[in-house]
Formats: sequence, C-alpha cells, structure tokens
Amino acid sequence: MFEAFYGFTTTPFTRTVAACDLFPSGQYQELLARLRYLVRNRGFGLVTGEVGSGKTTAIRALAAGLDLARHQLVYVSQSALTPRHLYRTLGRQLGLEPAYHAADARRQLTEALWQAYSKKDKLPVVVIDEGHLLSGELLEEIRFLTNFELDSASPMALCLVGQGELRQRLRLQTFQAIAQRVTLRYHLQGLPDQETRAYVQHHLKVAGADRPLFSDEAVRLVHQFSKGLPRRINNLCLAALLAGFAAQKPIIDEATVKQALAEVEGETVP
Repeated sequence: MFEAFYGFTTTPFTRTVAACDLFPSGQYQELLARLRYLVRNRGFGLVTGEVGSGKTTAIRALAAGLDLARHQLVYVSQSALTPRHLYRTLGRQLGLEPAYHAADARRQLTEALWQAYSKKDKLPVVVIDEGHLLSGELLEEIRFLTNFELDSASPMALCLVGQGELRQRLRLQTFQAIAQRVTLRYHLQGLPDQETRAYVQHHLKVAGADRPLFSDEAVRLVHQFSKGLPRRINNLCLAALLAGFAAQKPIIDEATVKQALAEVEGETVP
C-alpha cells in the first residue's frame, strides 16, 4: 500500500518501533537517565505526563537496557486492582505461588524481596502504570511497599507512572506519607516545535524514507494540533500518509494534514 508508494521498508509512526530506534528528545534522554539512576539507587520514582506523552515508551526503553542477569522488570498495569490482587500479581511475576489473603501475600512478597536482596540476586524493578486510576487504598499499600528497614535500604526499585492528575493527587494532605517517600519526580510534556520536526524526520528515516515527505507547513500543522505529544504526532502523520497515498501525492502538504485532522481528530481547519 502506501509503504511502497513512499519508499518505506517498514510502516512508520507505529508503537512497534524498536527501543534502539526511539527518537532521543531532550526530555526523553533526561527521563531515561533519571530512571537508570533510580534503578541503581533502588529508589521510588514518580513519572507523570499527558496521554500519549511517551511515559510507557520510556519505561519500555528502560526495560530494554536492563541487565537481565542483574535485574527483573515487574510491570503492573491494572487500574481495578485490589490490595490482594496487587500482591498476588507482583508475587507471581517474581515466581511465587502467592497466598490468598492480602496480608499473607504482602508478607510473602516482602520476605521474597529481602531474600533476593540479601543474596544479591536479581534486583526487582517494579513499575506500576496507570497510577492515576489507583484507589486511595492501593496508594496506601504502595506506601507499605516502600516502608523498608526504617528507610535505610530498599530491596527493589519502584516507579509509579500515571497522568498529570496523579502528581496533583499526591500533593493532597491525605497522601503526604507516600509523597515524602518519592525520591525522583519527572513530568513529561509535549515536544517543542523544532523537536516535533526532528521527530517526524527521524521516524520517516527509520522506516526507510530517503527524502523529505512532509512540507514545512504540514509539519507546523502537525505540531500545532498534536501539541507535540508523540502519540498524536504518530496518529496524524500516519493518517496524512494514507490520505496522501489515496490522492497519489508524493509530498504531504498542509491540505493533506488538514484532511487527516478531520478524520483522526474531528478537527476542521479552514
């Protein structure tokens, strides 16, 4: 289809791009460096950002760079978790046959974490995604997970990931106990204009394009309506390429992006 028309060797602007081919924006590189620091120091991190800002992508890049002989990624992304489900999910990923009751499963998990730590076994890197959807009860359980040895040590690295309201929520007095334990905070924002341009060109190149395919005006419009959020950039650019192919346009111009906006975002641009 459009891939052959535009000279691609693979489909651009998809979520399946290899971790090594992710666009190295300034904030992406900073976040990844901080996450690696978090792992080295077995800290508790908070990563927030708008929908489509690249939070999960950064976690995927972190996971791809972990030394599997020394680390084990434990990833949880279930907004409807109960405390019992949380501990049983974590336990199973660590190779346990978890107890049924929450208190027993928590005790079992804690013991397993400390055993791995004392034996210098693989360090668990626990990532809890969609944190903005967690109940207050779950946030309190996460505080329990960080309550090790009177703060002198931790047998794991823990990162809570969610949308911006999670950051606001943890500022409430109710959650001060957990907020005070956070050692790393980072909020992802949309890419600035120049990085949006570089992002588009990067993904076209990774997909095999050997020439510019989007006009300057087209990229400007993509940035304006995506607000620099990578997922929205991907959706708009992919829709524009499909529209351009249908019209047999060798270059994606401003009119083609406007058409894509009407299809993807429901936006009508004069």
